[in-house]
Amino acid sequence: MNEEPPSPDSSRWTWRIRSWFSRPIRDRKSLLQQIRTARDEHVLGDDALAMFEGVLSVSEMRVRDVMVPRARMAVVSREATPEEALAVVVESGHSRFPVIGEDRDEVVGILLAKDLLRHFVDPSREFRLVGEMRPVAFIPESKRLNVLLKDFRASRNHMAVVVDEYGGVAGLVTIEDVLEQIVGDIDDEHDATQAFIFKHDDQHFTVKGLTPIEDFNKYFAAGLDENGFDTIAGIVSASLGRLPERDDEVDLGGFHFKVLRADDRRVHLLRLDLAA
Repeated sequence: MNEEPPSPDSSRWTWRIRSWFSRPIRDRKSLLQQIRTARDEHVLGDDALAMFEGVLSVSEMRVRDVMVPRARMAVVSREATPEEALAVVVESGHSRFPVIGEDRDEVVGILLAKDLLRHFVDPSREFRLVGEMRPVAFIPESKRLNVLLKDFRASRNHMAVVVDEYGGVAGLVTIEDVLEQIVGDIDDEHDATQAFIFKHDDQHFTVKGLTPIEDFNKYFAAGLDENGFDTIAGIVSASLGRLPERDDEVDLGGFHFKVLRADDRRVHLLRLDLAA
């Protein structure tokens, strides 16, 4: 059975895409420039541009940039009863939990919420937390995100416990944390100017919570204090004195921030308005 020949329009777009990406690429900067120029000439859409930039940023980021800090980990004690473990599940809304011994430095396994819930579906089924635990994967906080993503897919693990250079628990990271850096949730009206900052016009921007303060200061010629903080989310949280929630607002260094998206672990997106 003969296939239909490609339409003139599809052939034209295929040729344009091939011509763009057959150009010599000297480094990451030149690749990004080609991708952004392709978007400007309507070869790629804004969604595709954001995806490319997300993939490239993941190749440079490390686990420490996206992990949930140790103090904010939702954990289950090894000695917890099913009811106590269920309370943690309900309060946090997560699906996977580190199981700890004496303290948070002693992570002995991972509990899946679905394994716990089987006990409540069938109360006659004996539940022993130690017997239900899954093995825990430990990774260094310096590990690159693109390498971690490959490891997650190969091992089918969706969570890893992050350790510092001394072997202490620094936090945890999930596959969703990594994928979010690639996919994001920036709508197609945003003019992406770099991986973390998305420009609307000369006065209004959308900023990812994980934007490094150093990069923010360089982009806006600003002077936000970098001492003790690595990201915009960190400095906004410190200014509020708590973990920010959606619609929280704060003024910092001539900038007005409004939280657009946050969960019980961290800030994801903020709207930035330049002060008049």
